[in-house]
Amino acid sequence: MNKQLLEALSNAFGPSGHEEDVIEVIKKNTTLDVEVDTMKNVYVNQQDSTLPVLMLDAHSDEVGFMVQDICENGLLAIIPLGGWIVHTIPAHRLVIKTRDGKHIKGTTTSRPPHFMNAKQREQALEMDDIFVDIGATCKQEVIDVFHVSLGDPVAPEVYLEEIQETGLFMGKAFDNRIGCYCVLETLHALTNQKLAVQVVGAIAAQEEVGTRGAKISTNKIKPDIAIIFEGSPADDVYSDIAHPQGKLHAGPQIRYIDSGMISNPACIARAKEVAKKYDIPYQCAVRKAGSTNGAAIHVANEGTPCLVLGIPTRYAHTHCGYISANDVENTIKLAVQFIRELDAPTLAEL
Repeated sequence: MNKQLLEALSNAFGPSGHEEDVIEVIKKNTTLDVEVDTMKNVYVNQQDSTLPVLMLDAHSDEVGFMVQDICENGLLAIIPLGGWIVHTIPAHRLVIKTRDGKHIKGTTTSRPPHFMNAKQREQALEMDDIFVDIGATCKQEVIDVFHVSLGDPVAPEVYLEEIQETGLFMGKAFDNRIGCYCVLETLHALTNQKLAVQVVGAIAAQEEVGTRGAKISTNKIKPDIAIIFEGSPADDVYSDIAHPQGKLHAGPQIRYIDSGMISNPACIARAKEVAKKYDIPYQCAVRKAGSTNGAAIHVANEGTPCLVLGIPTRYAHTHCGYISANDVENTIKLAVQFIRELDAPTLAEL
């Protein structure tokens, strides 16, 4: 794997609506043409062509927060950007990006047991119970010393680590920086090859707040078919799931359904055929909840056949996640061979 690229993508600051740092990483790590629109969607390798267009989709944003208020005692009130479970938020390190581009480190507050009675220990936390402490003792210090303002974006402070003994990586924002990684590496693997399609990378902004960027990117590209890469929640660490569909080291997930899309059956069948032909491990996922940019892409432009390839990610939408290097490599391999195998009759069938 290109560990330098993975590290840069994972570590990059980029909550929804504030994806600029991720865009810079993408620009620095490809020699292909890159275009950025006003929504902060990134288009890679878009060229004039008469060939059918295959769109490689991922999203650049991560779940994060935004400063809502500055309290008189120097704490910051925050609101979530994307889907958080509140009990995972306290006592973690965060980074606030100020208007002048500085990164201010802070910690989410948590009430110590000394100040909790039995009833309080049993009560579920609410978002209004959690603040960010940046080391200020009053509101004026927050403003004058740290230059933090209302509306400043906030992201987890976590740095990528490789666990060589088991072939895993630990880091933040694998949902969906690992998808961005797959888009770039798939494009690079297909460079200068003769294909039946024009392959365009489309890395969308603001997926975590309603697939907003993908609605724009799909209308711009007008794909004939799309592959969506997603850091999908792994379920292999929960004892109440008898048959996990998102195991690490078991290969990419081929997703059948989620709350936003019923996947194209012909795309699924074709992907499974290719995987078997090239001995690529895969697992099938039937999801009750969650969705991807496929929710926006598959209903755009009179309908777009979509294939969702998920990279199993432990503890998605928290500060720290785990992924398998083998799963990432096999996801890229499946996408590359799927595209190489496309011809006019297959495209017509899909």
